[in-house]
Amino acid sequence: MTTDPGWTTRFGAYAVVTGASDGIGRAIALDLAARGQNLVVVARRQAVLDALAAEIRATQGVDVRVLALDLAAPDALWTLAAATESLDVGLVVAAAGYGSAGRFLDADPASDADMLAVNCRAVLDVCHLFGGRMAARGQGGLVLFSSIVAFQGVPYSATYAATKAFVQTLAEGLAPDLARSGIAVLAVAPGPVRTGFADRARMAMGATDDARTVARETLKALGRRRFTRPGPLSRLLGWGIGMLPRPLRSTIMGHIMKGMTAGADGQHRQETA
Repeated sequence: MTTDPGWTTRFGAYAVVTGASDGIGRAIALDLAARGQNLVVVARRQAVLDALAAEIRATQGVDVRVLALDLAAPDALWTLAAATESLDVGLVVAAAGYGSAGRFLDADPASDADMLAVNCRAVLDVCHLFGGRMAARGQGGLVLFSSIVAFQGVPYSATYAATKAFVQTLAEGLAPDLARSGIAVLAVAPGPVRTGFADRARMAMGATDDARTVARETLKALGRRRFTRPGPLSRLLGWGIGMLPRPLRSTIMGHIMKGMTAGADGQHRQETA
C-alpha cells in the first residue's frame, strides 16, 4: 500500500464505491485502497463483495465495509445513509449501472423503469446525500459515470443511452455549482470495457479498454478536470465522431451497437457503467 495523506485529507477517510463487484467499480475500489483510503463497497452480490473485501483487507490493510444493496429499491438511499452516517465519507464513485441491448419494443417496460431508477434516480440521490455531507466537511469528490453513448441517441440501446445523457448533463451542471463548496465533480465517459455485463449479454465486444486503465485515468483526473474520456479507445471513438452532426453520430453508434448486440438476449443488469 502506498498511502497518500493528501488524498485522504481531501477526499476523506472513506470512499463509497457503487457497482464495486465488477469491472470499473472493482478496479477503482482496488486503486483507492492502494492509496490508503477505507471503503464502503456497494453492489447487489453479497458473496462477491465479501470476497473483494477480504482481498483488499489482506493486501492493503484498510477497512472495507460491505453493503449488499439493490439501488433500484425504494429504500436504498435510506439504507446507504444509515450505513455511512458515522463515517468520514469524502468521495463517492457512482459506478453502478443497468445496461440494455436490443430493440426498444422488445424490452420489458418494467426493466426500463428499473434502469431509470438505478442509472438516474440513484445517482441523483447519492449526489444529494453525500453532496450535503461533503459541503459540511468543506471538500470532497463525486465521480459520475456517463458513457460514450451519452452524447447522442443510440438505436439498440436507446434507454441506456438516455440515462447516461442524464448523468453527463447532471455532472456538467453540478461541477461549477458544487465547486463553491469545495467539491470536485467529475463526469467520466468510458468507451467499451470488458465486464461481466458484456459476457452475460453475449455482446460481441471487439476492442475494449482495460478497467484498470479506466480506473487509473479517472482518479488521476479527479480534482484536475471536470470531464474525462478514460482509455485510448474512448478517446479515439470520442474524437472520431465527436465533430459529426448529431443525427449521423446516432446512426453510426446504432450500427456499432447493433453489431455488438447480435445474438444478445435482451436487457441485463451490470454492476458498472
